[in-house]
Amino acid sequence: MTTDTVSTQQRKKIHPHKFTLWVAIASIIMMFAGLTSAYIVKGSLPGWVEITIPRLFYYSTVVMLISSITMQMGVKAFRERSMRMYRNMVTLTVVLGTVFIVLQVIAFRQLYAAGVIMEGSGAGQFLYIIFGLHALHVIGGLIVLIVLFLKAFSARVRNYNPIPVEVAATYWHFVDLLWVYLFIFFLIKI
Repeated sequence: MTTDTVSTQQRKKIHPHKFTLWVAIASIIMMFAGLTSAYIVKGSLPGWVEITIPRLFYYSTVVMLISSITMQMGVKAFRERSMRMYRNMVTLTVVLGTVFIVLQVIAFRQLYAAGVIMEGSGAGQFLYIIFGLHALHVIGGLIVLIVLFLKAFSARVRNYNPIPVEVAATYWHFVDLLWVYLFIFFLIKI
């Protein structure tokens, strides 16, 4: 086997961190598919109570979409070793992710104030569970982004390995797409 053949085979293999991420994404998709399927089944039963989606969910959708753009711009800047731009984009993505979570909390408080509670039979209980689980996944992504942020501003770290940045970006885009799916699902089903 020549050196070129070995090098080509190594390039074709997926990095273990990326593989692990895709397995995790597949399991998260299955979880949310099960929850949205349960929503559809329960929605046809008697006693189902519909709700109105708070306006803040629309705003949080825009914030999440913008954060996905800033994250991708950060990946591009990292690959080009434009560290100043990378730092700015990671910072902006962390801020936008935090704004998303804050908007979610305010929207859930509005739902609670409007009398939408977890108890009973209706869309409200599913909304709390499904959107709450999504928010937990966003918080997990934010933790990773904060680690990238700290490393980007650390004087000691000078590692230009793109894998952690690419893995974080893939996950962030995933939670963005998941939010868009869930938001559209609830708009259609509620």
